[in-house]
Amino acid sequence: MLARRSGSGLSVLLLFSAIACARADYSGNVRAPLLYANLRQSYGFSETELATVKSDLEQANTLPQLINAEQNNKEKTLSWDDYVRIHVTPANITAGQRFMHDQQLWLSRAEMTYGVAPSVIAALLGVETKYGAFTGRVRVLDALATQGFDHPTRSAFFFDELTQFFVLCRDQSFDATQPRGSYAGAMGEAQFMPSNYRRLAVDFDGDGHTDLWSAADAIGSIANYLAHYDASRSWQRGQPLMVPATLEGNAAASIERNTKFPAYKLAQLRAAGVRSALALPGDLPAGLIQLDRAEGPQYWIALPNFYSVMSYNPRVFYAMSVAQLAQALSQPEAPQ
Repeated sequence: MLARRSGSGLSVLLLFSAIACARADYSGNVRAPLLYANLRQSYGFSETELATVKSDLEQANTLPQLINAEQNNKEKTLSWDDYVRIHVTPANITAGQRFMHDQQLWLSRAEMTYGVAPSVIAALLGVETKYGAFTGRVRVLDALATQGFDHPTRSAFFFDELTQFFVLCRDQSFDATQPRGSYAGAMGEAQFMPSNYRRLAVDFDGDGHTDLWSAADAIGSIANYLAHYDASRSWQRGQPLMVPATLEGNAAASIERNTKFPAYKLAQLRAAGVRSALALPGDLPAGLIQLDRAEGPQYWIALPNFYSVMSYNPRVFYAMSVAQLAQALSQPEAPQ
C-alpha cells in the first residue's frame, strides 16, 4: 500500500534508493510558474494546495542519469535476440504460472469484465515488474521533475506527467515525496504513468483505494487500459495477438512492417504474398512484423490485439515479448 500524506511514518515501508542525486529545488525553475498556473486554472488547486506543490518541488532531486536511461532504454539499443532473453525465460514463465494460480480470481474477473485473456495480463506484469517484484526504486517526484524540467527532447511530455502526478497525489491523498517507480515515473505493479493512473486505473478489489501496488488493482487496471486506452486499438475478446507468417515473391519489398498501427487488411497482405499460418478473415486489420535474428529474419502477422498491447508501450520488441510470454503462460503447466 502506498504511503498517503498523513504524517504517519509509513514512508519507512519504502526502500531507500541508492541512486546518486543532488537537491535541485525545482520550485524556482523558470517553468515552475506555468505548472502552478495550470494546476490552479485547469485542476482547481487552492493556494494551500499550491504551497504544498511548491514545498514538494523544493525537495526534488535532479537525477540526470535518468535522462540517459530514457534515451538509451533496452527497446532502443538491444537486438531482438538479446531483448527476448530478458523477458521470455524459464524463470519468468514459472513465476508467471505461479502468479496466475495465485491470482486466478482477479484474472478471471478481469477477463469476464474486459475480455482480456489472463495470460496477457500476467505477461504484461511479467515484462513490466516481474509480477510486482520490481516496481522501481526512484522517487517519482525526482524522476518526473528531472525529465520534465531538464529532458532535452521530451520535456513537454514529462512536464505534463509531472502536472498529472500532482493532481493524482491530491486526489488520492498521496504524499508526493513518497511514491517510487521507474526512471520515467511509471508506478506500481502495472507501471502506469500518472495520466494513465488517473484515467484508467481502477479499484478492482473494492477496498476504497485505487492502488497499483496491489495485484488485484493492477490486474483490473491493465485490462481496463487495453480495453479503453485507444478506441482504434481496443482489445478484441477471443482474438489472438499474432500468427507466424512467411513471405512469397516480392512481399518483402512492397509491404511496410513494424508499424505502430495496423497498416493493412489481412486480404491485402495475402495479395502481396504474405502467408498466414492460420486461416483468418480477410477484412481483419493487420500488419507485418519482421524480427531480425541471427539465423535470418522472422515474420509475423500482427492482429488488432497485438496493437492493443503496443498502446501500452509503442515498441515492437515490447509487444512481441508480451505476446510470446503470454503464449508460454497459456500452455498447461508441466507436471510437478
